[in-house]
Amino acid sequence: MPQNVTQKLIHSHKIAGEMHPGTEIGLRIDQTLCQDATGTIVMLECEAMGIDKTKAEVSVQYIDHNLLQTDYKNADDHLFLLSACKKFGLYYSGPGNGVSHPVHMERFGKPGKTLLGSDSHTCAAGSMGMLAIGAGGLEVAMAIAGHPFHVIMPKIWGVKLTHSLPDWVSAKDIILELLRRHDVNGGIGKIIEYYGPGLRHLSAMDRHVIANMGAELGATTSVFPSDEMTREFLKSQQRESDWQEIVADKNASYDEHDEIDLAKLEPLIALPSSPGKVVSIQEVVGRPIYQAMIGSSANPGLRDFAIASEIVAGKQIAPGVSFDINPTSRQILENMVELGILEKLIRAGGRIHQAGCNGCIGMGQAPATGKISLRTVPRNFPGRSGTKEDQVYLCSPEIAAASALTGIITDPRSLKGITYPHFKEPKKIIINSTMLIPPAKNPSEVKLAKGPNIQPLPTFPPLADKIEGPVLIKVGDDISTDTILPAGAKILPFRSNIAGISQFVFDQVDPSYPKRALEYQKTGSIIVGGENYGQGSSREHAAIAPRYLGVQAVLVKQFARIHRQNLVNFGILPLIFSNPADYDTIDQGDVLLLKDVRKCIHTSEQLTVYNKTKDKSYTVTHPLSSREMKVLLAGGLINWIKQ
Repeated sequence: MPQNVTQKLIHSHKIAGEMHPGTEIGLRIDQTLCQDATGTIVMLECEAMGIDKTKAEVSVQYIDHNLLQTDYKNADDHLFLLSACKKFGLYYSGPGNGVSHPVHMERFGKPGKTLLGSDSHTCAAGSMGMLAIGAGGLEVAMAIAGHPFHVIMPKIWGVKLTHSLPDWVSAKDIILELLRRHDVNGGIGKIIEYYGPGLRHLSAMDRHVIANMGAELGATTSVFPSDEMTREFLKSQQRESDWQEIVADKNASYDEHDEIDLAKLEPLIALPSSPGKVVSIQEVVGRPIYQAMIGSSANPGLRDFAIASEIVAGKQIAPGVSFDINPTSRQILENMVELGILEKLIRAGGRIHQAGCNGCIGMGQAPATGKISLRTVPRNFPGRSGTKEDQVYLCSPEIAAASALTGIITDPRSLKGITYPHFKEPKKIIINSTMLIPPAKNPSEVKLAKGPNIQPLPTFPPLADKIEGPVLIKVGDDISTDTILPAGAKILPFRSNIAGISQFVFDQVDPSYPKRALEYQKTGSIIVGGENYGQGSSREHAAIAPRYLGVQAVLVKQFARIHRQNLVNFGILPLIFSNPADYDTIDQGDVLLLKDVRKCIHTSEQLTVYNKTKDKSYTVTHPLSSREMKVLLAGGLINWIKQ
């Protein structure tokens, strides 16, 4: 049977299950990726499981999120992660070396390999013919220990690209077009595979832009073929020997289909506060802006900065506009200097920040209250920028640079006296790998360096046979992990201290929630939510912190993939309404009861929830595989591994 690229990648790594959508499969993992917002927990989990050395071919720990050292916490955690890398056999990419995804692509990504990362945008590596999947940190710790990664076999959604992009339209507009058509839940349970003649006009870094934001569609991952464009990228990185061709067989088929004529695309922009609220730039032209930000894992390429620099070259940004430039890797920053790109951005009024995630996750660069911030970042969830009443729009570097000049949202096609600045990356660039510290030669002699903020992981009991507790919070659709547990300079430094970070659970929705939940920490409580609950970041703190506060079950209309798995991994029962209308009959404060939970999970996919307050009963389902049942009954993945 002819196979598409996704099927080839899965088939070559599948060690359990069948490739039938909806059934669980186990995959061998070649590479792992961690970033520091999630990596501290991963390293503590490795310690808890007694791992001696990574079993993956390559494991890398990046410091890219928590770069602001406003006190000892982040600095201590950087030293802890360095010591953990030496002890467990990982590469260490230090603070200022860049965002994990583009750096991994530059130095480690290989066509045909699997990559599991404790960051939802790990899927960006699908741009170079990899099967790259974001997961919770505990899943990554398991992969480091040599265990397979289990996932529900997705449908494969083929997206055919034809023709080429017009001037002033770029890769960002391709993924925004898909979000305009399908919204933030359109990719749930699917892998997006891109194919067609339009691919030959998209560089490897263009593909990175598209694959990165596949996470915003809820997709398991995105996959591109490994072709001549991939080879050209690896050659520029002096790694051409890592290239292999991986393309779809002739007459390969897909479970679902879509097609984009690139020639018909126009500049697009996502309105606050969802990546799925995409409109034509013409609908918002003229709105005054406070900030224009270029960079992040969603537009990380040298090309993205070069285009912006040519747009503003010899000009000055509008008064009162903050023009923020976030280089995505130290290597890209050096090449920006060498090629004169940085000089043009600085002279025009750009504010240059260190290579890292920065404002994308609210780590500095927060916009003014209620003022418009145009950003090339992947997400604009409410408050993610660090400003509670933010107005973040997602756009291309072309729109961001043009608007920085005018001070209002501007269609770049309307700029007078500027022709579209086509950019072709030099065949020879500066390569910098000096800040990648290799694993230690004698890991057994290394001791973990733990500062006072680094606390042991809490332990949790097995799943109770009777779950009874109040609904302490009820939330709506598309609740992100940023909403469940925000990031930002105030909160993220507590990522290695579960008791400390738990005081911020649902902080944006109801700051009283943690205090109320602590009253039920021993007896238990319940969360009720709507569609696509837990979308966005893979941060498992959004599961482990509620579990620490006593949450025993989460009842929703639909879960996002990674968050549902994180709930299971920390012993929280994920339940789905059989009748979504039942959601409307439950209020915050209602006391819910589930009896014979352990027996019911074993014997049926359905359970009954009794609302003691309303005297109503609801039928719910648990989407658990047989393996997940064992994990949940044990009280989480660490308990199960120890057993």
